[in-house]
Amino acid sequence: MHSDSLAPWLKHHRFLAEGHGKNARRTKAVLVLTALMMVGEIIAGSLFGSMALLADGWHMASHAAALGIAVFAYAYAHRHAENSTYTFGTGKVGDLAAFSSAMLLLVIATFMVIESVQRLIAPVTIAFNEAIVVAALGLAVNVVSAWILKGEEHGHDHARDHGHSHADESPDVHHHHQDHNMRAAYVHVVADAATSVLAIAALVAGLFWGLTWLDAVIGIVGAAIIAQWAWSLMGKAGRILLDAAPSGDTTEAVRKAIEAEPDNRVADLHVWRVGPGHLAAVVTVVTHHARTPAHYKSLLAGIDCLSHVTVEVERCCDERPHAA
Repeated sequence: MHSDSLAPWLKHHRFLAEGHGKNARRTKAVLVLTALMMVGEIIAGSLFGSMALLADGWHMASHAAALGIAVFAYAYAHRHAENSTYTFGTGKVGDLAAFSSAMLLLVIATFMVIESVQRLIAPVTIAFNEAIVVAALGLAVNVVSAWILKGEEHGHDHARDHGHSHADESPDVHHHHQDHNMRAAYVHVVADAATSVLAIAALVAGLFWGLTWLDAVIGIVGAAIIAQWAWSLMGKAGRILLDAAPSGDTTEAVRKAIEAEPDNRVADLHVWRVGPGHLAAVVTVVTHHARTPAHYKSLLAGIDCLSHVTVEVERCCDERPHAA
């Protein structure tokens, strides 16, 4: 059989996020802004003796590192999207990047706590006016970065509203479409903006009321924010890397669609995410009246995000199964 005759049945494994290229460009832009401000805050925090400013700078440094990993992940996933070495494509490279950046954040949070405690024990002189100005600039950069990323965060939902019927979507469709690379970048800058606000509040309190100890306390609070976010990200990305079922809702939707025909029973079912907006499924159907695998795949057509489906049909007799 010639390869040309197989064309209608050949499957691609390009499971990248919708708008992959646009997401990469937005992330690069935010990376540049973040890196520039990060250097400014760390230098200013060291010169002016502000732990809150240093904490905000290192917090921003953690974001710069995470954004750098995300930019690399976008480029790598795109470059190797057609590489047959990756059985189900490179759609999960972004999740691996998110998991890696979360581990980095936990390390940085630990060092921030150590430095803050040292400042509580041995306070240093703080140049409040200069530190407040730099912290305000950091907050402005975070707001601009969040605005750049926000359009993509909500843009996909808008596109789905105009491109697909909500009646055809599974209950947790938004989770399936989530690009963790983009989501990580967005949450990073929003969390950093919150830390900047805390840093400014601590510096103002020290300037007007002499509460210099609050500066170091804010460093610990900032570290706690980073650690909490990192732990949550590790959990979400880790589940995908381990091929955990995306949700009971989606798995049950697949089962119900197949068993809507009275004689069908699902004997084995595996559903997992292979990329943002892409799910794979392997289904074993037991029936007295076996039909082609294509028929059972057609029963799943109304379930959103199912990009790669394999069906095995078992008769309730000793006949060999059909597979696709």
